[in-house]
Order: sequence, then C-alpha cells, then structure tokens
Amino acid sequence: MATGKVYLVGAGPGDPKLITIRGLEALRKSDAVVYDRLAAPQLLREVPPHARLYYVGKRPERHATKQDDINRLLVELALEGLTVTRLKGGDPFVFGRGGEEAEALARHGIPFEIVPGVTSAVAVPAYAGIPVTHRDAASSFLVLTGHEHPDKLDSAVRWDKAAGAAGTIVVLMGVANLDHICRRLMEHGRPPDTPVALVRWGTRAEQRTLEGTLGDIARKVKEADFKPPAVIVIGETVRWRRELQWFERKPLFGRRVLVTRAKGQAGELSARIDELGGEPYEYPVIETRLPESEDKREAIRAALARAETYDWIIFTSVNGVDYFFRWLGMCGTDMRRFHRARVAAVGPKTAEELKSRGIVPDTVPGKLFQAEGLFDEMKEHVRPGMRALLPRGDLARDWLPEELARLGVEAVEIDVYETVPAAPRDDRLVEWLEQGRIHMVTFTSSSTVHNLIAALGKLGVEDPAGLLRKADIACIGAVTAETAAAYGLDVGVIANPSTIDGLVKAIVDYYANAKR
Repeated sequence: MATGKVYLVGAGPGDPKLITIRGLEALRKSDAVVYDRLAAPQLLREVPPHARLYYVGKRPERHATKQDDINRLLVELALEGLTVTRLKGGDPFVFGRGGEEAEALARHGIPFEIVPGVTSAVAVPAYAGIPVTHRDAASSFLVLTGHEHPDKLDSAVRWDKAAGAAGTIVVLMGVANLDHICRRLMEHGRPPDTPVALVRWGTRAEQRTLEGTLGDIARKVKEADFKPPAVIVIGETVRWRRELQWFERKPLFGRRVLVTRAKGQAGELSARIDELGGEPYEYPVIETRLPESEDKREAIRAALARAETYDWIIFTSVNGVDYFFRWLGMCGTDMRRFHRARVAAVGPKTAEELKSRGIVPDTVPGKLFQAEGLFDEMKEHVRPGMRALLPRGDLARDWLPEELARLGVEAVEIDVYETVPAAPRDDRLVEWLEQGRIHMVTFTSSSTVHNLIAALGKLGVEDPAGLLRKADIACIGAVTAETAAAYGLDVGVIANPSTIDGLVKAIVDYYANAKR
C-alpha cells in the first residue's frame, strides 16, 4: 500500500474565515482529520463525509492526548495510505508543535506539507483594535510563550533583553503566569504604567478584552476571573484600541447564531450575520433533491407537456424556480411554450431568481411574502376556468391551491423537489447549546423546526425543545413561528417582511433593544 500524505494546517485564531485557501483545499480532500479545540468547528463542515475525525485537543487543566501519541497517530494514518490533515489553531510553527510533528513524519519517510495559518499573535490584537506595530509607537514586536513554569520561563527568556527588545510584546498562553511576567518586565525597565490588554477567545463570539497596566493587570485579571485562552499585548500600541476597535462595535458582536437552512441556501443568511459581527454556526437540518418517486416524476413530465394550456405559473419559493428550470432542461421543454401564462412570485427573492433567468414576474406581493399575500395580489386577476401551474416542494401547504380552487381555478401542483431531513455529525452543537454558547436559533421554514427537533433527538438529547429554550428563537414568518410555538418554544423574533433581509433586521433590532 502506498504511503499517504499529511498536511499540517494552521486554522487561524478562531474565526473560520481566517483559514487560508490552501488550508481549505487540504480539508476538502482529507481521508482523516486530526484537530484540536482551537480550530473552529465550522471548518469540519468542509471535510468529506467519509473522512475520519480525531479530536486531540488540549485544555489548560489537562492534556486530552499526549504529543507523542499525536505524532504516532499521524504516522499510523499516513502509513494506511490516507490523506491526513492535522488541523491546528493559529499557525503550526508558532508555538503549535508543528515542528515536532513534521520531524516525526520526516523520520518515517512520510510526505508532508506545511500550510501556514494566521497567527493569533497578530490577528487577535487586530480584532481588538490593537496594532502590534505603529509608526508613532512601535517599530517591532516580540512574541513569547508564557505557559511554561516560571522557573523554566526564567531560564528560557532573557528578561533583561526581552524587556527592551521590541516596542510591543505579545505573550501567548501566559494568563497563569501573568503576575510573574509583569514583574520580570518591570524589574528590567518596563514602566509600571505600560499599557496591557488581554484578549480572550479573540476573533470569536466570546471575545472579551481586559485593559490595564503592567502594575495592575494581574490584579484586574484575578478580580474579573479572566480565564484563558487569551493573548496578552504589552506596549504603547494598546492605547490605539480606544480609537481603532472595530469588531466589538458591530451590532451582532458577541452573538453566535445557529443557521438551520439547507447547505446550499445558508450562505446568504450566514454572510449577513458575519457582516454585522455575529458568528454564524451552520447546521443544515434540511436538504432538497429531485423527487425519487417515479409517479411524481411522471406527473411533472405530463404537466410540462401541456405547457400551452396554463394561464398562470405560480412560484412560491426560490427552490421552486431552481428545480422547475432543472426539469425544463431534463424534459427538453422550451420556456417559450408557456407563452400564454402570466407569472407570479411569492416575494422579492423568488422574483430575483426568476429575473436572473430572463423572466420578469407579473405579480409580486407588496408586503406579505407568503401564500396569503400572493393570493391577495392575484385574486382580482383570476377567473373561473383558468389553469395555474404550481411548481413546489413536497412539503408546501395546501392553502393556496385550495383558495384558487374556490375561485374556480384549476391548480396543477407538481412536486419539482422534495425536502428531506439532514442531521450532520457535529461534536459541539449540543455542548454549545447546553452551555448557552449558541445565542440565537433561526428557523426559515416549518420544516427546519421539525427537523432540528428530530436531529437533536438523534444526537441523544432527551428534551430537544427544552435545550433550544436556552437560546433566543427567530423565525422568518408567522407560519414558521406557529410551528416553533407548537413545540413550546418562545419565539422572540418574527421577521417582517418575511425575507432574509427582514429576518436579519429583526435580529439586530432585538439585540439593540435588549441592550437598552
């Protein structure tokens, strides 16, 4: 069997978007991923379904896996012929023991690549608004590790040189020895009033910053019970934080938002949350696909064959548009055959999807972007004897075709796609919900409510609704909110209008009011 290959990948300081393109490429072709606790869990979404996952994270109070055992695991996996990604927080060669792991691979003749990561020594201060260099204050910076025993620190660090070696000193993993570090720097010439900042969980929703000076920061840390992991920044550039802090001023800073939409649709909502300083946590509980039933497929083909007979084509979702045009292609049906039909779209996003395909809808509701609003717009324009084609999903409500039928319109429903539950593997979702680290859960359809409840049950949660009540709940519309309420969830946010933009605005307003 051919020997595999190992990629030693730096995941960056926490924000999943700070991983490099090469790092993502390694994840996406992995047969096995060996990861630690500082790597964002969202990155594991990029791993192929067949890949094995090995958690070897370390915590301040204990080592989950000894370094020698990690080295051995990487060697063994590669000798199986696997492509292995060792996913590490920060940069693998900056206090990440990547050098030790590379040595072990080299000794066994195993091919490897180093994929550098954005180091927390620079990125975390930047997210707190602290430049490590500034033309007016610091032309250099020094990075130290602070997690060793004080005696070992004193033998490894020349404090007399370090104190004056650079304008800014950045200490990684030094919270436990902060008092010792500060005293040594002051003993060797750094003034007690030198500004100091500690940034905990930098670049993440949990980011917190504590400021002080060399003379008082150790006391402040103790009084605030400020726990690791944290990056310590010492020097005059800390003063620029008051003017330059940008991340913590965003309206959704500090909020981790669960996005339950299908993987292919989650991007828009996640991007908006990210832009506003929140941390999207994607856990897609639904996926869409072509119908598997041959009866449904035949019904679609038969409906499209009568293209010239329809007076209306009514689209009630973006998915409906997408799959309808897929079926046109598969059946070889020319859209021009629907020449007599007027086109209706349930809302602006559905209308945009149609326009991207060269179709300008005749009817779009002005306010209520759901079946009821669409019917109100259409009812003055339909009459008995008309035929309407409704390309929809298998879970669509019967309300609209029933109302059309009452007006004498023949509604031809075709399930151009079906929605099925998804329950991706996730080591942290339940843990973070229990710990209150998921601050809001978003639902964009009734099926996302049903399926998240079911997915949590599959993950071993005895009372899924009870667990979700630890978070705020946001729904895209009244129908979805009714479904959530039926499970006993307290819906704090209902979008108006029922769009992604409306949902995001409602979330921002909700937290803005909570701060008042």
